[in-house]
Amino acid sequence: MEITPFLDRKLSRRFATYDSDQDGFVERADFDLASDRLIAAFGLREDDLPAKRFHEQLLSVWGYLAAMTDTNDDGKISLSEYKAAFAEGLMGRPEAFDDVYVPYLDALMAVADHDGDGQIGVEEHVRWSQALMNVVDADARAAHARLDHDGDGLIGADDLLAALRAYYYSEDLDGPGGWLLGPLD
Repeated sequence: MEITPFLDRKLSRRFATYDSDQDGFVERADFDLASDRLIAAFGLREDDLPAKRFHEQLLSVWGYLAAMTDTNDDGKISLSEYKAAFAEGLMGRPEAFDDVYVPYLDALMAVADHDGDGQIGVEEHVRWSQALMNVVDADARAAHARLDHDGDGLIGADDLLAALRAYYYSEDLDGPGGWLLGPLD
């Protein structure tokens, strides 16, 4: 996969959102910390079924990411390892992306979608974006507004999946991949 300048900026931004403790590496502890923040943000306990399911799915994302990127097997991923894995085709097949992210998004929606209608409002979107990925309030609101195609104030898992796909696969500077996690500068 070619790492264009735009994708390079997006990968740097995504790496920073994975690095929960901001130590310059992504480790399992970062995923545990992000899960704890999300569970707390939605008032759940660790033993609540949606919280347990989300934590398991987030650790599945970690497992896939670590297996594909941690080339020196030190239990942590550097930014250079992360980018090199993309150049080698980490997300080269859309099916591989969906295999990892569809169950993860389903588990996220089970936490963030309190009424179970398959949709989340702007406040829920802001809450999960901040807790899980440290996206600032204004950026999370802007992302939600762009994903809310019909203007009803709600977005679904399909909208989030499309935006995540675009983040990795689209070069559209103004598309959802260009702004999903806030400014890329």
